[in-house]
Amino acid sequence: MIELIKDSKINFIGVRHIAITCSVIAILAGIVSMAIRGLNFSIDFAGGTVVQIKFEKPVHNDVGTIRSIVTDLGYGTPEVKRIGAVENNELQIMVRKQAENNNVAENIKNALQKEYNSNPFEVRRVENVGPKIGSELRRNSIIASLLSLLAILIYVGFRFNLPFGVAAVLPLFHDTLITIGVFSILGREISLTFLAALLTIIGYSLNDTIVIFDRIRENIKGGLRGKKLEDTINSSINQTLSRTIITSATTLFVIISLFIVGSEAIKDFSLALLIGIGIGTYSSVYVASPVLIWWNKRWAIAK
Repeated sequence: MIELIKDSKINFIGVRHIAITCSVIAILAGIVSMAIRGLNFSIDFAGGTVVQIKFEKPVHNDVGTIRSIVTDLGYGTPEVKRIGAVENNELQIMVRKQAENNNVAENIKNALQKEYNSNPFEVRRVENVGPKIGSELRRNSIIASLLSLLAILIYVGFRFNLPFGVAAVLPLFHDTLITIGVFSILGREISLTFLAALLTIIGYSLNDTIVIFDRIRENIKGGLRGKKLEDTINSSINQTLSRTIITSATTLFVIISLFIVGSEAIKDFSLALLIGIGIGTYSSVYVASPVLIWWNKRWAIAK
């Protein structure tokens, strides 16, 4: 493996109390924002109106223009996606507002006829997505996320042992809460795309943690030789530092590119990944490892 930093002796564990304090502040800020402002749920979770439109001419290059026209109506950021093959020239527009006497669909139709009159179209379908469906989807998403975390706890606990399993899962809650909190503070939408980003963040953060834990386990098996567990953990983090930097940097380069030059449809997805992977890298060092130290002080992990 390429080593960017050789024989580093950075005292990561020495500043763990400062790092944990910063994490607690970030989590509390997110919780306060969620309590005061709430979460900006998309149509997937909050319900809304779906309008399916067929155009006479090709429309795939004008999706951004159509999204802007609908956004100007004040229904929030719409979801605009192609239906079927490109040559069908059909789009599905979803907004977070229930139709009242078809006013939403009519307003979208009128706006497109006025601002996009070079391409005639017909409205094929108008449907309402009820809040009950959105509520069920929210509940199922939470259950699925908790089950995945439980499965991770069991697997890591089996592959390592229980303290390592707990120390691997707690940072995932940390990463998830901070990412959701930042989205609440920024007023960004919580959608199925965001949920996919959260699951990606969980996988990435866990992978980074496992690499460090594997080195810690190897060093513990080699014998502490009078060292404190804190020193062994700190050495292990330094030994895997080059790998952590290379993996995180290359991943972040791609995500930053997606966020800057990507379409509006993936802005929230790339932003969530940008926040989550940065926080995930941090938590592997400053949350997972301190949990092991805390556990060892109460129930010895190694002697």
